[in-house]
Amino acid sequence: MKKQIYVLEGSYRSKKIENQVFEMVKPYHPYPHKPGGFVTVKVEDIKEFPGATDKEIRVSVESESQLRDKAPEAPKEESDTEVVERLRKRFDILTDMTKACKRGDVRAMIVSGPPGVGKSFGVEAVLQKHDILATLGNSKPKYEVVKGAMSALGLYCKLYHFKEKDNVLVFDDCDSILLEDLSLNILKAALDSKRTRRICWNTEAYRLREEGVPSSFEFKGSAIFITNIKFDNVKSKKLRDHLEALESRSHYIDLTIDTIREKILRIRQIVTDGMLKEYELTPETENQIVEFVVEHQRRLREISLRTVLKVADLAKAFPNTWAETAAHTILKPR
Repeated sequence: MKKQIYVLEGSYRSKKIENQVFEMVKPYHPYPHKPGGFVTVKVEDIKEFPGATDKEIRVSVESESQLRDKAPEAPKEESDTEVVERLRKRFDILTDMTKACKRGDVRAMIVSGPPGVGKSFGVEAVLQKHDILATLGNSKPKYEVVKGAMSALGLYCKLYHFKEKDNVLVFDDCDSILLEDLSLNILKAALDSKRTRRICWNTEAYRLREEGVPSSFEFKGSAIFITNIKFDNVKSKKLRDHLEALESRSHYIDLTIDTIREKILRIRQIVTDGMLKEYELTPETENQIVEFVVEHQRRLREISLRTVLKVADLAKAFPNTWAETAAHTILKPR
């Protein structure tokens, strides 16, 4: 019987090979002077493999772990209940990790997921609850949400003002600081694994004096990065290198909401949990809002919790005609 080999990920010259089955001619052989190795396989059509002179080629792989005796079984499709439970568990972990950041037990966390699924809301709800005493006492807030662009000097100053152990800085879609080398180096120092995390700024001392910020300080606080970037899918080498430097210093939570189905199930879950309670709508209207989103999911400008809130706004303002109005303001033209 001819032995087959399944290649998870490999290459032949410049051609990428993924998830393909071949007839094996010779088993895996490591390269003598560099990492990885190759397996010799038979191919039926050499036109698919430029440069092949016969029906045998060597497929290079990073390691033998990229090879299997047979194709892996397709994963069992999750039921709706299983998806909702998975998503609920991820958001429960997000809540617990945010509390750990507030206590200073966790130095940094990256939260990745598509826009409008409740990433920021979950984090801010936890921090607001724990900061209520500071609010009542008119004392300095112990957390801040930073949005938009920020310079390296601005980042340095912001870290100084939230440097204590129970302080948390939340960078919400503030991805520009990940692209700039100086800002990234400041973050690397702030989130280092050393016992003492000292940050220094040795230029533009007059700017620091104006802000009342010293040229060096010890950072004991925590940072949370909320982003739409899925780290595993980044193509830019520069950005990928920067993200890896940050990821190595942080806990990484991918909320795993990647498909339309998962987004719809997340919407159902959050509405069921009381997201629209403040609108004081009837249960029937709440259900109709969700079904409107489900029915028109392919034409929505965005499938998100924000869209649900927009429709709820219309249902509150126009109880009898909200669906017709939403069709004109929420949906893309046919």
